[in-house]
Amino acid sequence: MSGMVIVGAGQAGLQTAESLRSGGYTGSIVLLGDEPCAPYHRPPLSKGFLLGEVSDTQLYIRAPGALNRKGIQWHASARVMRIEHATRTLHLDDGSTLGYTGLCLATGARARRLEVPGAGLGHVCMLRGMADTRALAAILPHTSRVVVIGGGFIGLEFASIARRLGKQVVVLEAADRLMARVVSPQLADFFLRLHRDNGATIELGSNVSALSGNRGVVTAVHTADGRVFPADLVVVGIGVIPNGELAQQAGLACDRGALIVDACARSSSPGIVGAGDCTVRQRAGSGLLRLESVQNAIEQAKSAAASLLGEHRPYPALPWFWSEQYEVRLQMAGFAAGHTQAVVRGDLATSTFSLFYYVDGELCAVDSINRPQDHLAARKLLELGRLPTPQQAADPNFALTSLIPA
Repeated sequence: MSGMVIVGAGQAGLQTAESLRSGGYTGSIVLLGDEPCAPYHRPPLSKGFLLGEVSDTQLYIRAPGALNRKGIQWHASARVMRIEHATRTLHLDDGSTLGYTGLCLATGARARRLEVPGAGLGHVCMLRGMADTRALAAILPHTSRVVVIGGGFIGLEFASIARRLGKQVVVLEAADRLMARVVSPQLADFFLRLHRDNGATIELGSNVSALSGNRGVVTAVHTADGRVFPADLVVVGIGVIPNGELAQQAGLACDRGALIVDACARSSSPGIVGAGDCTVRQRAGSGLLRLESVQNAIEQAKSAAASLLGEHRPYPALPWFWSEQYEVRLQMAGFAAGHTQAVVRGDLATSTFSLFYYVDGELCAVDSINRPQDHLAARKLLELGRLPTPQQAADPNFALTSLIPA
């Protein structure tokens, strides 16, 4: 029996399924996941899970029983190999086929692998899925010298956890600043100080050339300039690759492996939508944009479900994101890329401030460090277009909420 099929049982896939049902769809909904476990939250994997603050059961977004009660047929360890457009049929790796009326591709992304000699040694770990984290959790108690390759969010979140566990930590970042792709120089400098103040060694401009080991287990990381960093655990966090192979095989419009969708999550083919980390969308004035966040996955999935139901529901253009490192909570709203002015609200020398970013005098983004009130106000102001001037943002006595209509 044909119905709605979602390929990918992560945050975006699950949200699509649930939004279809809550949107009034009464037909068959099949959710295909390539992992053996039920849909789970990914953010805690690089945060509280490794500290024992989050249990396995707390990771699950929904238990299988809850999906069944909603009439969502969840299939674990199911891999789709091919989409046949003409007959609206999916071909699975076990030889079975599955027809669909509407299809959502929510295949996510996978960790980018380190391509250097020795990358396949034991105790070289990724941190993307539950299997990765469980493997890392089993190794971590028996190690003391940790090298993190990559100074992005995942690498730095893990570095902060390793330091809290008393490990010696070295972070090797190829760029000249931390999180260079996503945060401003001012914020990068703050996190550099934060990690160094907490005892981590941060090495910028460091390109890894090889890993060496003994008896199949890593013992050192080598950089292109000849330095050697001893290690009994290496964690690689150098970005992700969208799982776009299925979309490409189906002849759907893609960009650098990611499925291109519009503001309503529709692909280039009628009846097929996409949501989450496997997609890229058009952003006014700046070309194609790929967002990797829970918020984007959820909102895009709601739009994808609406499109499958024949409705028009563009998803919100404003992204927001968070990261936790040591005792610091970073909350981000908007797009800071290309800003021409950064205004500080608070004191950069403390762990409580916000950075307001402007393009030609107009607010485009706000990054907040331990100031949730600023973050919540900024999200609302950016959504409404009620933007504070740089002078208002810099004034700690100015109430940002005064710009929000009652």
